[in-house]
Amino acid sequence: MNALYIFLGMVGPWQWIIIGLAILLLFGGKKLPELMKGLGSGIKEFKKATKDETDEDKKVDETK
Repeated sequence: MNALYIFLGMVGPWQWIIIGLAILLLFGGKKLPELMKGLGSGIKEFKKATKDETDEDKKVDETK
């Protein structure tokens, strides 16, 4: 986690603008909302799966 923070701290605002423009050029304006929707649903599924895992772990601990 610390390495990620250091990397993101090294990237300035102009670099983020350039990265954004590169993504826009690569995928185009029409595909970008679809990509973000897919990314959002993937994150939602991941959070749900981790929540379900912790709930199952709690149930197992309660039965012991």
